[in-house]
Amino acid sequence: MNQSPVDEERPLLLTKGQRLGQAALGLGVLGVAVVMAVGAAQLPSDAGYAGVGADFLPWVVALALGICGLMLTRQALSGGFKNMAPPSGALRGDWMAVAWVAGGVAANAALIETIGFILSCALCFVLAVRGLRLSEGKGAGNLKTVLRDVVIGLCISAPVFWLFTKFLAVNLPGLTQTGWL
Repeated sequence: MNQSPVDEERPLLLTKGQRLGQAALGLGVLGVAVVMAVGAAQLPSDAGYAGVGADFLPWVVALALGICGLMLTRQALSGGFKNMAPPSGALRGDWMAVAWVAGGVAANAALIETIGFILSCALCFVLAVRGLRLSEGKGAGNLKTVLRDVVIGLCISAPVFWLFTKFLAVNLPGLTQTGWL
């Protein structure tokens, strides 16, 4: 018997718990859309140089998320996400990898005011890359790999910081008062 784990001809049969999880995902996306809409409603709508106000893009994102959330919820409640093949390499999510990536984002948010944009974004990069490596089954890496990731993170975040602060005059938190770190 040479049968693949997923029959391409018919959709997967999902358990009630899986369908509820999918519906929760759709409702979560709808929740993010509502939060975005509330935030957009608090921004000024005065038209600027391009004829649109500061609230235009947040409203577009809120609307797009709302449509996606409605479509996901509808599909989950009508039998589950159709023709959804299991992720490559695993039938379940890699929660350790998700934890590393989420930890990187949380560390960036928590430390950006303390250690500055460049170092907090470099740390976020290092933690996220570690999570992505773990998700591919490559392991966490050795000290040389971590140091290389730190250098790459610094080489990405420093020019972004300088571009925003020096050329676009956007005030990002720095480590020093000079504006270069």
